[in-house]
Amino acid sequence: MTPLARAQRRLKAHPLALDAALAAGVLLCMLAGSFVDPHGERSVSWSVRTPDPLSLLLITLGAAALVFRRSAPMTVLALTGTCSVAESVTGDPRAPVAMSAVIALYTVASTTDRPTAWRVGLLTMTVLTGAAMLAGPLPWYAQENLAIFAWTGIGATAGDAVRSRRAVVRAIRERAERAERTREEEARRRVAEERLRIARDLHDVVAHHIALVNVQAGVAAHVMDKRPDQAKEALAHVREASRSALNELRATVGLLRQSGDPEAPTEPAPGLDRLDELAGTFRNAGLQVEVARADHDTRLPAAVGLAAYRVIQEALTNVQKHAGPDARAEVSVVRVGPNIEVTVLDDGAGDAPAPQDGGGHGLLGMRERVTALRGTLTTGPRYGGGYRVHAILPVKTRSSAPEDSA
Repeated sequence: MTPLARAQRRLKAHPLALDAALAAGVLLCMLAGSFVDPHGERSVSWSVRTPDPLSLLLITLGAAALVFRRSAPMTVLALTGTCSVAESVTGDPRAPVAMSAVIALYTVASTTDRPTAWRVGLLTMTVLTGAAMLAGPLPWYAQENLAIFAWTGIGATAGDAVRSRRAVVRAIRERAERAERTREEEARRRVAEERLRIARDLHDVVAHHIALVNVQAGVAAHVMDKRPDQAKEALAHVREASRSALNELRATVGLLRQSGDPEAPTEPAPGLDRLDELAGTFRNAGLQVEVARADHDTRLPAAVGLAAYRVIQEALTNVQKHAGPDARAEVSVVRVGPNIEVTVLDDGAGDAPAPQDGGGHGLLGMRERVTALRGTLTTGPRYGGGYRVHAILPVKTRSSAPEDSA
């Protein structure tokens, strides 16, 4: 960033300082103009003069009012216009006090709507020019009077043009932001539709082949003792159907993979049987973790065990990232009726802010995992400091219920 751009940004961040600098510049210009007498001797068009004390006072008041031109534009215009009228009536030769009124009129026109800008502009032009022509010491056709008319008109027109340009730029920016939001929403909608389509494909493929496996396995179990040849044939069908299901599942999921993705793991998905190992990795990283279990060695379905493991893993990761180096974490796993409850607490010893619910992908991923199993997840700050993650997962999922009842 160039020094000029940095200076502009700094001035935009402090508008009062910018207006004060503008007022100082206008004051210097008006003071310089007040020492020039346009009606000098016949041989000289311009000469140096000493301004009247009243003119200097009006110049100072008009310039000082410009400091507040953004906060009270109409009041500033009224004050500078009054100073200009007083100078037009009393000044001879006249000091350029009208410069402050022109800038105030520009501010009003650039910050209000067009009808207001034109009404105020016409009123200012009429009052200032009329006072100078009718009550001033100069003839009505003097160039100073015409200059007041011209400069007030230029101030109103320039302010209206700036306001129109700002409105156009604002409209273009809003359209661009709206288009960007529309593209993002359309992309999310397409992703959701594609995920739904793939889920349906997976359901159709897997459900068909698993149904065949179930039927053939039942046949094999029924004829195993009396007709072993038919049982062997049924088992062959089971193997073929399971192979087809795996191949089609691999082909469908392969659509979601991209180049560079890691290979699918060959080891079983982690569960609560690896909780001590998970806690040990965080202890080695410097986090104090205490584990308490009262699940009575409950055998969980693979999906439930994986969800519980991931919830604890993500919660401990958040503790390590947000709770500070001296934080302590407590992990509890309790069997309560048909559910398994997983709780991760920390004491909030660090100064880093706690993760906001819904603000990151970690909490969102935990919630999706738990909700997919018809469980509930509660996260939030603890009373007295710290953070709490509490997940309730059903021990028996819908897919495992028929299997257990058999």
